[in-house]
Amino acid sequence: MTISAPAQALAPSRSGDSVRAAMATGLGLGLLPVAPASWGTLLGVGIHAGLALTVPPSWRIGALLAALVAVCGLHYALTPWAQAYWRSTDPKRFVLDEVAGYLMVPILFPGGILWQVALWGFLVFRVLDVVKPPPARQIDRNTKGATGILLDDLVSGGYTALVLYAGRWMGLLV
Repeated sequence: MTISAPAQALAPSRSGDSVRAAMATGLGLGLLPVAPASWGTLLGVGIHAGLALTVPPSWRIGALLAALVAVCGLHYALTPWAQAYWRSTDPKRFVLDEVAGYLMVPILFPGGILWQVALWGFLVFRVLDVVKPPPARQIDRNTKGATGILLDDLVSGGYTALVLYAGRWMGLLV
């Protein structure tokens, strides 16, 4: 049986698979056997913390936006490969969507104490990513491909920032 050219482009190949898998799994975090999405989200937390600790405050949002754009670009570039490699329309080991979703949190909720934003941002994001309040649920169910995999996480990141603002308003966060 002959595979068509477009299907061959999506079929996993031996050369380069380990590099693609490393990127797609958030440097291997998505390969951990329990809660790969939560582990993958930690890469977003690490990027956030690394930039917060090394980039001057006036450049921080720009650096976070650049990281978000890079992760989203990588997500779109690797989605067809990941779907073919793991034979799933939404592979659980493919965690770039969680990384991008978390990065929305410090972009939309700048400032604050790093550990509070990282801790509460991570916890709230994971809950909202699992629960998928509307429209994240509708996006997850009805939007296919790379956009559907990514967009519900970006929405959950936006909701997380709103929850953190509510926490600040109630005096629970600085």
